[in-house]
Amino acid sequence: MDPSFLQTLIERFDDPKIDALVLMGSYARGQAHQYSDVDLARFTSAYGDGRSQEFRGLIADQLVVVNNLGPTAVNDIFTKPEIASSYLAGLRFARPLRDRNNTFADIQARAQAFTWDSDMQMKANQWASEALAGWSEDMRKGLAGLITNDIGRLLSARFASSWGLSRIMQIQRGVLHTSGHDFYHAVSDAVGTGSEWVRLRRIAFAISGASDSAPTLREQVVAGLQLYIETAQLLETALQPEDKPLIKQTIELIQDGLKKSQELHSMQL
Repeated sequence: MDPSFLQTLIERFDDPKIDALVLMGSYARGQAHQYSDVDLARFTSAYGDGRSQEFRGLIADQLVVVNNLGPTAVNDIFTKPEIASSYLAGLRFARPLRDRNNTFADIQARAQAFTWDSDMQMKANQWASEALAGWSEDMRKGLAGLITNDIGRLLSARFASSWGLSRIMQIQRGVLHTSGHDFYHAVSDAVGTGSEWVRLRRIAFAISGASDSAPTLREQVVAGLQLYIETAQLLETALQPEDKPLIKQTIELIQDGLKKSQELHSMQL
């Protein structure tokens, strides 16, 4: 990155209330390309304890995104698995542009020393169990969509079973991805690239081989519903007692609904 552009960013977004101004993302990792945005994080308590967006727009024809992170937002990165999975690895590669009183140096050292311990895994299990129960509504939409050919319901189920279930496995397996574009492969590696879960997920995402035709929307949703069952099986020991009845009923509905849908679909052909 051009030093003069960095200086422009510092002059615009740094002030005495900011403890640290930090370059994040692909530019910090040295992996930026012509479509990359510039991610800046301002560590400060001046704008609240949480996370808030300060700026999103063009500066010198570059898309720049600036977020404020207060003390609570920083602590959440180290204590909440659903946040650690998205942000902790980024702290390890971040590049401070301003660092008053070694504020960011201390945060980055904490990130480098972080380990996914038993307490974090317990929280991850609870989060994944609750999320799996939460996606049950969209699984029902998928079943209804298969019966009625309702595109809206099918699309809802496709999103839930591809991105939603992937996110669940990311959190439960403690995958700390460095960027959005490594999400798909990182989760596949964590579950097992040769697993049935990965095979079904590939169909749910409509990913086909070089000589294969892309799965239809119907095929994607069917695979996604089966993926829900496979996810529940993989998470069996992580499921919480309060979530199990809903998840169990959803699995039974999927199994019965897929049979009925297939029978109806065969009759229509």
